[in-house]
Amino acid sequence: MKNQDTRTDEELVQCSRGGDTEATDVLVGKYKNLVRRKANAFFLIGGDTDDLIQEGMIGLFKAVRDYDGTRESSFLNFATICIERQLRTAIERNNRKKHQPLNNYVSIDQENDSEPLEETLKSLQAVSPEELVIRAEDLQEIRRRASEDLSPMEKAVLSMHLSGLSYVEIAEALGKNQKSVDNALQRIRKKLAPTG
Repeated sequence: MKNQDTRTDEELVQCSRGGDTEATDVLVGKYKNLVRRKANAFFLIGGDTDDLIQEGMIGLFKAVRDYDGTRESSFLNFATICIERQLRTAIERNNRKKHQPLNNYVSIDQENDSEPLEETLKSLQAVSPEELVIRAEDLQEIRRRASEDLSPMEKAVLSMHLSGLSYVEIAEALGKNQKSVDNALQRIRKKLAPTG
């Protein structure tokens, strides 16, 4: 077997499609700076650069899945197009949510509402400031552990899962089977489970 560093992008893509996770990790490592540069060129309302980097990584995984080595385009050119397309799609999808508050209304018509207004208001009461700080710290700890403990594929699966994609959609986007997606989510749950 050839050394990972001497393989061309096209060889790494083929190995990655064959289930070689090490080849996938080499490609992700090689192109993560491209993803960062492209993500930094965009702005996501209500999001941050990390959100865009995750979207760019999804674009990179799609490039690995869809690259056709028989065409005259290099993998670099194809990956650049896929990353930019994924970033634009994410921004467009985010911009379509601008009317979401209108879709998540609370009815004030008690006669036609299954839940009385006072019950709805009670459920919307803010938690204590202490609880908000604890939740923020917990979230920060989960993000840190995800950044350190998850593989590039697991990060992509988690990002897509949290975006609401189904197992089928995630598997299709990554060029993997549904069982691989399910296994990745099981590993993610174990890695990010609360300790102590």
